Amino acid sequence: MHRYLLNISYIGTAFRGIQKTVNKLQQPHLDTNTVQGSLELALRVFHPTNEIITVLSNAGVHALHSTVHVDLQRPNGEPYDTTTLTGVLNRTLGKQRLPIRVLSSQLVADTFHCRYHATGRTYLYRFAVAKEPPSGNDNLRNKGFETFMPVEEIDRCYFLQAPRFDIDRVKAAAQMFIGVHDFRTFMSVSRQKGPSRDHPMFTVRKIDEVNIQPGKTLALAANATLAAETYDYWDVKIKAKSFVYKQVRRIVGALIAFGSGRIDDRCLYQMLTIPSKNSWDHRVLLAPACGLYLCRVHYRGEDN
Repeated sequence: MHRYLLNISYIGTAFRGIQKTVNKLQQPHLDTNTVQGSLELALRVFHPTNEIITVLSNAGVHALHSTVHVDLQRPNGEPYDTTTLTGVLNRTLGKQRLPIRVLSSQLVADTFHCRYHATGRTYLYRFAVAKEPPSGNDNLRNKGFETFMPVEEIDRCYFLQAPRFDIDRVKAAAQMFIGVHDFRTFMSVSRQKGPSRDHPMFTVRKIDEVNIQPGKTLALAANATLAAETYDYWDVKIKAKSFVYKQVRRIVGALIAFGSGRIDDRCLYQMLTIPSKNSWDHRVLLAPACGLYLCRVHYRGEDN
């Protein structure tokens, strides 16, 4: 038996979810509406003698780089060639028209765990702010329906109308989140349950970096020119060892609300320093999932 680390990327909006669903009342089957289930289906082409069970390092809407480990027992006992493993998996996923790609594969120690051995994760959140409020029907203007949006960016970026959006205020406020904090206010209720979630220290996390930089449109040809004329794109990168449920989307939502003038410094400070679900200001909107990407999973010994 050999253990392999798969470095993968995917666009998650094509799937119902990332992790497969297991129904103990039914016969086991592959949940191919999920990233995990689709990978396990692709791995079947190697005909290992053991049951294929993948372990994910993270869940997220999109991933530029995520990791999975899996144990495979070849009939002759020899390890699979990792270059062949990568190529065959990509060919199989491509034939199924699944938006998952294996970036690379490598043999790792039997004790390696892609989630527990990770030293950090970097998330990217993409949003775009309209440069000028559109004219016309007030009801449409408030919702932004008449503003150009490149079709290539659907479910890839959060587009918003925010007159007088102040990115400099956002950049300054983002530094408040760096360091060790209790992020209870910034945790959404999760369907996952466990005794550790009730521990008073469960929501304490350390944010290593928060960087906000100008972004770029993913649009093509004439759409790219029009998108750049219509919107200011921004990339928010947040790095930490681990995050609580929906923490990144809540942080980004709070920063956007602050930059839009919906909340002030005092409100942001209270949400961060008085950790409680009751401290969440309901003028802050949870940033939509479409703009969130797992950018990198970090491991010791890498050049990150």
